[in-house]
Amino acid sequence: MSATEVAIMPDGTAVPGRDEVLSQKIPFDRARWLPCLPGPDWWPAELDDCPTVAGRTRVDRSTVFGIARRSDTAEGRRHLLTAALVWGTGTRAQSVARRARVFAESPPRDIDTHLGAALGILQEEGAVAAYYAFNNDHRIRFLGPAFFTKVLYFAGHEQCAGAWRPLILDRFVALALRAVDSGEKWRGGGWTTPRYSRYLALAHDHAQREGVLPDQIEAAWFAQGRRLV
Repeated sequence: MSATEVAIMPDGTAVPGRDEVLSQKIPFDRARWLPCLPGPDWWPAELDDCPTVAGRTRVDRSTVFGIARRSDTAEGRRHLLTAALVWGTGTRAQSVARRARVFAESPPRDIDTHLGAALGILQEEGAVAAYYAFNNDHRIRFLGPAFFTKVLYFAGHEQCAGAWRPLILDRFVALALRAVDSGEKWRGGGWTTPRYSRYLALAHDHAQREGVLPDQIEAAWFAQGRRLV
């Protein structure tokens, strides 16, 4: 089944406004992250300016996009990686420790090399080629698709090469895609590059039909997937 033949949304799934998407806030615990980083210079200052709501500091997508605008430098890419991990993880100590294995299992020099290469490919060749790079030649240990697509999304949704903007693909989005794209088998992880390409095709086609940006479709599918758990 082609992307244009797939139903836009499961019944009852609303597409959020862009402001709602950008303001999606995730709580984080600075004290849990700092000891896990290769050094204090990996921590972006913007995270220290995030608001506290109900006793917890929270970072939104808009803030991470701001950090990503500096990803043309090695320090900026480090900050983007940290911010994307923080935004996608939450406050649980076990979750932070799991995500921080990215830093524990690879020398900073290797992380810098792979980040720089993959994000360079994103700007020169587009989202699908960058996904392949992160999943193959420029793989960073313990940085799987659910999180390296966050890095790609924040680095390239506003501007990148190719017709498709990068989008986040995680297990919740994949759950929603099982209902939307019933002719395909959507696993909970380990997605191939052709599978990511199909996801982008679906999301961009639906976004065009709805008159919205692709990350609004991603956010709607994420919300739908969480309801299916």
